[in-house]
Amino acid sequence: MKEKLYFMFSMIIFGAVGVFAKYIDLSSSKIAFFLSLIGAVFLLIIFVFKKMKVSWDLVRTNVLVLLIAGIALSGNWIFLFQAYKETTIANAALSYYFAPVLVIMFSPFVLKEKLSLKKVMCIVVALLGLFLILQNSTGGSTGNHLLGIGYGLIAAGFYAVLTLANKFIRGLDGLTITLLQLGLSVLLLFPLVLLTEGFNFSSLTGKSIFVLLLLGILHGGIGFYMFFAGMKGLKAQSIAVLSYVDPLTSLLISPLSSERECLCNN
Repeated sequence: MKEKLYFMFSMIIFGAVGVFAKYIDLSSSKIAFFLSLIGAVFLLIIFVFKKMKVSWDLVRTNVLVLLIAGIALSGNWIFLFQAYKETTIANAALSYYFAPVLVIMFSPFVLKEKLSLKKVMCIVVALLGLFLILQNSTGGSTGNHLLGIGYGLIAAGFYAVLTLANKFIRGLDGLTITLLQLGLSVLLLFPLVLLTEGFNFSSLTGKSIFVLLLLGILHGGIGFYMFFAGMKGLKAQSIAVLSYVDPLTSLLISPLSSERECLCNN
């Protein structure tokens, strides 16, 4: 039960990201980098405060899976935030949340989990319900919606890889897993940002900095700790079903923002 609660709380935190990301005047790769960096620093402080130690033998044992997960985490963030920039929150959510379907589809082959009819029906009903809810929310704004939906689908693929890869990690606790993967994400994204666009912050406002710090701590730190800690005790197919708490949260929170259906570049 604790694992389910942790995972559901992480989905609630993740569900608010789309609304707040609209206030950050940075590229998607920069947002992903700083969320990873702020989240990693926040968790490192907790790690040191609790006097925890990393078992480097276990890290070496899991190094390949951790690297795959770190790449998936970085790709997931970059393409998800780009989807939010190109299209509406509703369109991005609709495309991104094909990720649970991908997890359901591949878990019998990758994890040897039995595919139950009940879970298949839950996913089908969830997708149908989500589509019906979102179809009235996709109009009324301009932007490259097709491209944004494409980015959302790519992000969904990375999310599925992240979920499945973490099921292969053995012996490491949730805090250590989160810290390591955020750290790997920082190392992967730093040269990407440096070589492609550099670190120019002239467009940043006070509001953007505040939201970036808030998302870094809540989303990058607390949210992903709950995500990985909860995931350890759940089957991949259960994770897929519970993942729909995230888009439902997005739909409930998005009306609170006056920019719910606006694009960042409008």
